[in-house]
Amino acid sequence: MYEWNEMVQRMIDWVDEHLEETPSLLTMSQQLGYSPHYCTKQFHALTGMTLRDYVRMRRISRVALELRDTDKRVLDIAIGCGFSSQEAMTRAFVKAFGITPGAYRKSKRPIKLAVRQEVFSPYHFAMKEQWNMNLKSAIQHIEVKVEHIPAHQFIGIRDKEVSNYGSFWANGHDCDEICGTLESMSGRTLIGQLGQTAGWFYENGKKGYLYGIPVPVEDTGVIPDGMECRLIPASEYLVFFHPPYDYLKDNWPVMQAVEALAWNFDPASLGYAWDKDDKQDYQRHFPEGYGYAVLRPVKRI
Repeated sequence: MYEWNEMVQRMIDWVDEHLEETPSLLTMSQQLGYSPHYCTKQFHALTGMTLRDYVRMRRISRVALELRDTDKRVLDIAIGCGFSSQEAMTRAFVKAFGITPGAYRKSKRPIKLAVRQEVFSPYHFAMKEQWNMNLKSAIQHIEVKVEHIPAHQFIGIRDKEVSNYGSFWANGHDCDEICGTLESMSGRTLIGQLGQTAGWFYENGKKGYLYGIPVPVEDTGVIPDGMECRLIPASEYLVFFHPPYDYLKDNWPVMQAVEALAWNFDPASLGYAWDKDDKQDYQRHFPEGYGYAVLRPVKRI
């Protein structure tokens, strides 16, 4: 049923591995065993863009990251990212972001980067394999620890109408635009923290969902249109943490187990009480590299 989700995900993986070259539709179609026309049709159906446009935007987004994070010459970046010349890269960059590479390198203002597409999720995998494993067998021991997070600013979107990740994106927020813009700001991230993060906030007794990026208190960079910046006081957090795991196979049971513990845990057992005043709950989700965690602010009792 989800054969093409998996096949298109393989095409996406192949593109990311060969951006410095000229990704060949013919080569990919031969590997998948379908005609180039059918591959193109299915790619567009699942991603909402043509393969050519996807390659172009991923390539020019890599250029932006090289400009932001390295001191390489613009010409070397252009050639290294598969462009025939610096001029060709500059034209593509201006068309995509409305700013020249040189001006962007100086200002490093937020721009909309093209994020990697994901069309084959754990949910597709589960249904395809008729997955019905026992929750306890899929997870390791969940650690509960205390972590101090310094005062910081949180730049992002807070939605009072939803309380979970799926509902957030379904409520009119453009995932590609938001994630791409935040990706261009990743160099501003609070030291020691993962980049883009989600979580929960509380207003007037109601729980809402947020998505954005934590930055240092002293950050004075541009706030993207449609986002807000809030100062979050320093606090101790209880961290409910599961170590790295296989995303496709174990993501859903791991997240269920971590969140079940986080929402039902009694902090008094560790000498704490929940502290929601001007603070936020956070998620850290990087399955193969970090694992999954829910962080909830607390205060001593």
